[in-house]
Amino acid sequence: MSAPSTPVDTVDPGGLAAALSALREGAPLVQCLTNVVVAQWTANTLLAAGASPVMVDNPQEARACAGVAGGVLVNVGTPQEETAAAMTEAVAGAAEAGTPWVLDPVGAGALAWRTRIAHDLLGRHAPAVIRGNASEILALDGGTGGKGVEGVDAAEDAMPAATALAHELGCVVAVSGRVDHVTDGERVVRVSNGSPLLTKVTGAGCALGALMAGFTAVVADRLVAATAATAVFTLAAEAAQRAARGPGSFAVALLDELDRLQPAAVADGVRLS
Repeated sequence: MSAPSTPVDTVDPGGLAAALSALREGAPLVQCLTNVVVAQWTANTLLAAGASPVMVDNPQEARACAGVAGGVLVNVGTPQEETAAAMTEAVAGAAEAGTPWVLDPVGAGALAWRTRIAHDLLGRHAPAVIRGNASEILALDGGTGGKGVEGVDAAEDAMPAATALAHELGCVVAVSGRVDHVTDGERVVRVSNGSPLLTKVTGAGCALGALMAGFTAVVADRLVAATAATAVFTLAAEAAQRAARGPGSFAVALLDELDRLQPAAVADGVRLS
C-alpha cells in the first residue's frame, strides 16, 4: 500500500507516512559511529526499515564517509580514544558537506569523559537531532545524568532542557520515554506508541537514533524526520509485542515488523498529541 498524498513536511499522520515512503525510495546511506554493544543490531534495524548502514568509525575514514553519507549517527555509548577522534572527524566532515548528523549522548552526566565528548561535538557543529533519554538530555543542559546508561527522569521533566537546547543549537531534541517527546524549540510533538519490551532489548534507543539519522537524509524538516523515526520504530514495536513470547523473540519480531510496516499503517496507527 502506498502512502497518502500528503507533503513530507507536515507533522501529522499523513506526513509521517510520506516520510517512510521517502526513506524506502531514497534508501539513504547512514554512517554509524556507535557503541560495540549494538553495532549489528543498529545495522539490521536500518536495513529492515529501508536505509543502508555503513559502520565507519575510525579517524582515517570517518571524515570522508560523512561527506558522502546521507546522514550520520554519533553514539557515545562505548567511547575509546580512537572512536572519539573519529567522531570529531565525522562531525567535521558532516559540517563541510552539509550532512545532517544525530547525537545520541548515551550515559551523559553519569560519566565525565563521555559527557565532555558530547559537549565538545556540540560545540563544533550543531546536529540535526539530539536523541536521548530524559536524564541524558538534562545532563547536556547541566544535570547529573542517570544510573549508568539508564535514565531516572521522566520525559516531561526534561522538556525545559530540551527546549533550551533546541533553541541554543537550532536543532531538534527527541526525548525517549513512556511517551516520546520531540521538539524544535517551538513545536512539541508527543508519540504515545511503543512497547514495554523495548526496555528489555539492548540498544533499542541506539537503533532509534540511527533511524533518525536515516530520516534526516530524506526529510528536510528535522521535527518531521525525528517524529517519523519514532513513529515507525514504536509502531513496529507494538506489532512485535503481539507476536513475541519474550524479549528474545521480540527483538527478532521487531526487525520483521520494521520490514513489513507500510506507510498506510503509520498513518492509521500513530498516536500523536
